Amino acid sequence: MKTSRLLRMLGITVVMLSMLMPAGIMAAASSKEPLDYKETAKAASEKAALLTGQYGTTSVQYALIDQGTIVVSGQSGLNDKAGKLPLTANTMYGIGSTSKMFTTAAIMRLVDAGKIDLDRPVVDYIPDFTMKDERYKQITPRMLLNHSAGFEGSSLTNAFLFSDNDTFAHDALLEQLADQELKADPGAYSVYCNDCFSLSEILVERVSGTDFTSYIHQYFTQPLGMTNTRTPLDHLNQSQFAALYFPPFQNQLPNESVNAIGTGGVYSTAEDLVRFSQIFTGQVPNILSADSVKATAQAEYKNGLWPEDADNAVGFGLGWDSVDLFPFGDYGIQALTKGGDTILYHASLVVLPEKNMAAAVLSSGGSSSTNELLANQILLSALKEKGEIDKIKPEKSYGKPVKAEMPKELLEGAGIYGATGQLFKVDISKAGDLSILSPKFPDYPADKYTYSADGSFLNADGSVKINVVQETNGRTYLWIRQYMSLPGLGQLALSEYAAEKLAPNEVSKETLDAWTKRDGKRYYVVNEKFDSVTLLLVGSMQVQLFKEAPGYVIDQKIIDPNTAAADHQIPATGSRDFTPLDFYQQDGVEYLRYGGSLLISEDAVKPIYSGKHSSVTIPASGYAKWFSISDKTAGKTMKVKPSSKGSYSVYDENGTIVDSGVVSPDHTTVLPKNGTVMFAGEAGTKFEISLK
Repeated sequence: MKTSRLLRMLGITVVMLSMLMPAGIMAAASSKEPLDYKETAKAASEKAALLTGQYGTTSVQYALIDQGTIVVSGQSGLNDKAGKLPLTANTMYGIGSTSKMFTTAAIMRLVDAGKIDLDRPVVDYIPDFTMKDERYKQITPRMLLNHSAGFEGSSLTNAFLFSDNDTFAHDALLEQLADQELKADPGAYSVYCNDCFSLSEILVERVSGTDFTSYIHQYFTQPLGMTNTRTPLDHLNQSQFAALYFPPFQNQLPNESVNAIGTGGVYSTAEDLVRFSQIFTGQVPNILSADSVKATAQAEYKNGLWPEDADNAVGFGLGWDSVDLFPFGDYGIQALTKGGDTILYHASLVVLPEKNMAAAVLSSGGSSSTNELLANQILLSALKEKGEIDKIKPEKSYGKPVKAEMPKELLEGAGIYGATGQLFKVDISKAGDLSILSPKFPDYPADKYTYSADGSFLNADGSVKINVVQETNGRTYLWIRQYMSLPGLGQLALSEYAAEKLAPNEVSKETLDAWTKRDGKRYYVVNEKFDSVTLLLVGSMQVQLFKEAPGYVIDQKIIDPNTAAADHQIPATGSRDFTPLDFYQQDGVEYLRYGGSLLISEDAVKPIYSGKHSSVTIPASGYAKWFSISDKTAGKTMKVKPSSKGSYSVYDENGTIVDSGVVSPDHTTVLPKNGTVMFAGEAGTKFEISLK
């Protein structure tokens, strides 16, 4: 996908092996001439093969429903490498955050029953919901469903596990929220928030008196004939799931369980998801009322801070990521979408309520963004084949910049900008040139833009447009609009406040000294469960200070010698999941509390024993044990005698995983130079280690 470096650093990328499986077709019903959807089925098959071939997705499954009938269904790519379990329409995938639409539907059904009022405080339904910030009493169910509650973001410690349905994330949510502040007034702006839906799951359970899994089966999956939709709390046939792979591992991974079910834990198939979509097209009015269906599709994001209207993939309704998805607005058609990304599974559901049509695309590997593009292409092809649209419109651009004289006041837009985990230096010259670079990536050249006659800064090919906007809240934002093209799959459009200008923050010498001592240090997670999928991505984090942003730890404002917290307020995704940094000392060791995660300083990490035989025992605290790899042990082969109650992970000097006892069957690893080893498990678990 063609995208600027800035957008890549913001995380707005589309993740880019290969065996084509044939696509299946189901016959369509038509009131006049029969329509076989051959053109759409052919296009879907070819573009799915593009994802699994050229763009590196492991496997893809897709389906199209039209007027209540599944008319196109197929699969592409690789399942198990042995070829014993081919992909079928019944192969299940994790649908990640697309699960949020089950939560939304559950809430709206309770609204229809008169048991929930969307604008009544949540505390009226969950009396034991409490927070440090008294404003929490203003939070309503509507704010949960439109992402505007003001929560920090994601309390997902031990939520992503390998074939483990531990309910810790669900059971501990209220306790974790009780220890948190709000980052904004409830309702001030919508910013993507997993905790909103984890709390909504509990709301459904409290009001209905039924556990969430049983509720969605009783009212959605059973009435709609969704026979291949499950949660981690159901009895699961592991052979029915799409195979999962992750570098550097060559072998198939265990299945991924997301144990925050209402946020991202549902498993399903593309065919089942399009059956579910009928709730939102009015095909099954006995499940939700017409008023509730209509309410979910309203532009909730406009209730708070948001940029001016533009082509976009994000515009929250109730549950929906967008209630006006590009490019369907160009055809005069409303499109609703909800995507989902776990660590290993990805999903997209796109619904055209006025047309009674929907497409779903699920994958192992890849991303929800590429899946959404495929779903869009399937729907556009079907609309064209039916004669609903004349042709598929060409891709769009903002046009090449037409250089113009820049107003002098725009020079004030230069400065340091931040978003969650991101830092940008913005320079603006009198000649009308704007450049953006990231101090985190000093080797990357700056992205450059030119002030143009339309009053915006444009890049050379016209794919990106930027304005500096001072909002009514007194804060200054970089408003970025971009068309991102993926050859063969069309365009994504994005319009959002991507970063906020950071105010100067002077700190005392004592405070600065405390943070300077931490600069560059790594802190290692000690309370993530041994079978956590998260450990594939990150086992540690590094404190980073930059001279360009004094008084900040990346985007987090330093408050005192031990605390830093973000102060920006960026809708959509910019202020997503900002979690305060909170350091403390215990028994001479420094720890970092980061949301629900607990991390230990690298100063407490000692070299692993270099002799032939040793053992490690997990302490009574249950905290993981970390060891560094010295020159004496680097290059040696480590063999670990595993325990059913524990495992290990090995990382290189950059913190990238090299091996995992949960994934690797032989439990043998060559230790990397300057790397680390983590042993995790239940208290008292003992690991026998040999080196040679």
